[in-house]
Amino acid sequence: MKPSTPSPSPWVLSERAALMNPSVLRELLKLTEQPGIISFAGGLPSPKTFPVAEFEQACARVLRDDAHAALQYAASEGYGPLRERVAAGLPWQVDPAQVLITTGSQQGLDLAAKVLIDTRSRILVETPTYLGALQAFAPMEPQVHSVASDEEGVDIAALRAAQAAGTPARFMYVLPNFQNPSGRTMSEARRAALSATAAELALPLLEDNPYGELWFDQPPPVPLTARDPAGCIYLGSFSKVLAPSLRLGYLVAPKEVFPKLLQAKQAADLHSPGFNQRVVAEVMKDGFLDRHVPRIRALYKSQRDVMLAALARHMPQEVSWNRPVGGMFLWARLPAGLDAAALLPKAVARGVAYVPGAAFYAGAPDARTLRLSFVTASAEEIERGVCALSAVIREHMV
Repeated sequence: MKPSTPSPSPWVLSERAALMNPSVLRELLKLTEQPGIISFAGGLPSPKTFPVAEFEQACARVLRDDAHAALQYAASEGYGPLRERVAAGLPWQVDPAQVLITTGSQQGLDLAAKVLIDTRSRILVETPTYLGALQAFAPMEPQVHSVASDEEGVDIAALRAAQAAGTPARFMYVLPNFQNPSGRTMSEARRAALSATAAELALPLLEDNPYGELWFDQPPPVPLTARDPAGCIYLGSFSKVLAPSLRLGYLVAPKEVFPKLLQAKQAADLHSPGFNQRVVAEVMKDGFLDRHVPRIRALYKSQRDVMLAALARHMPQEVSWNRPVGGMFLWARLPAGLDAAALLPKAVARGVAYVPGAAFYAGAPDARTLRLSFVTASAEEIERGVCALSAVIREHMV
């Protein structure tokens, strides 16, 4: 019996669906699952930092004392005590009523995009910027303008020029602390200038701060939102200081914007997992993060130092890189004539993976850039991985 001819698909996808693209980072993680690959690619926290015992105890307490509420539907705004702890931990006065618990800070980007962007709206981003934000914004069909940036952050003259060049932008998206992908930190002087300029230009800021607690030697300057709370939406995350699989983050928004963000949240998922929220609130009691986060900082600083030393030992002098003062990433640039994306398969063949930098540019990409994560590989793996990567670069230098 002959197989029947497949009938035409009845599914017609929206034009918006065509704007959704697979995550380059998620696809790269598949490469790292090959046996023997040393991965500097994923932006994953080190599993060594997960407070397993504290979670075990917190889960038991929540189920013992509050099981029926913890397992029931919950308020879309989030668990009240957790919102209060978030507000109390921020370095400016925040009403807990302005805190919205989100399903990871990635959802905060999605909600902001839905509420603030119309088709062809202009938005501004740093150069380079977080790929996940570009993915969140893309289905809303904005015009994304990449503002020139240097090692201190956004170039203020370039920002003024961008805002004057066309329809005023709806907002600018920034990651001031230990940026993903570049690892850079915006200086105090640049933050002051950006905050003042944004206020002058009536340009709202969408400030993303998932890595801000992961400083090595001294805390970063205060957030942009602390300088102008009415002109900013602030995003934070529990993924980097507790555990990413909880999928819990938060946003802090001005009271005039908060109701629409809440409505977008209700349409998306009703509420973030109530059980997880109660467990996090329980873990955070009694100042646990004040004891726990310094251990993460110490581990990541030592990993950074190992990578910096390995790069100095093995890389050709034509390769350049920065020295991040916190976070999880280091930004490097290959010699002239090399393309990080084209070089990646050759690096994987030698047992090491990284993320090509081109995906992080909203405008013209710098194909020579790459992101290296130093937090999940061991010191011995960092040494071997950098050595292997250096060998691949030397083999292909012109």
